[in-house]
Amino acid sequence: MNEVMISLRERKKIKTMALVQREALDLFLKQGYDATTVEQIAQVTEISLSTFFRYFPTKEAVVFYDSLNPLIIETLRRQPRHLTFVQALRKAVMETYSSLPKERWHFEQRRGELIYKVPKIRTAALGEAMNSVNMLAEIIAERTNRRSDEQQVRNLAGAAVGVGLVVMQTIFEKQNAVDPLQLMDDALAQLEKGLDCVAR
Repeated sequence: MNEVMISLRERKKIKTMALVQREALDLFLKQGYDATTVEQIAQVTEISLSTFFRYFPTKEAVVFYDSLNPLIIETLRRQPRHLTFVQALRKAVMETYSSLPKERWHFEQRRGELIYKVPKIRTAALGEAMNSVNMLAEIIAERTNRRSDEQQVRNLAGAAVGVGLVVMQTIFEKQNAVDPLQLMDDALAQLEKGLDCVAR
């Protein structure tokens, strides 16, 4: 019974966070990020301020919340050990994103647009990127029986995160001229082959 209750609570939490994020993004895009207050977000989602801050410690955290990350990480951890980390990451990204409905793609593009265009959020994105490096370093360490603080492990994790950041930049510079999923797969394929060829 306790496991069921925990599951129900977790589902309610995820549902509420998704609602808050969706309504907040609408407000950010309509009236501007700086002009939107936490009070307004709480009002349109019909939650209290205490509930908002229980789920999101800051207004920026609403933008950075990525419900797809746990799915990618779970899929990544399921990949066969004979694959290299980058090969496993490519498969995990393709498996996760290829099944997304169009409306979810549109939502993620709107979220990425805010991160890319709002200076305050772009600055805060550095901290989020470092968190991603640490998270991927842990997974690389698990797959290779090495320590997550080894420089080579962190270098690979940082390169993977960097590829994601550059892909996001390209998407918003070229708008509809690129296929986001294909762009990401091509970028990870280049990382898999090695980047030395660029300098030659």
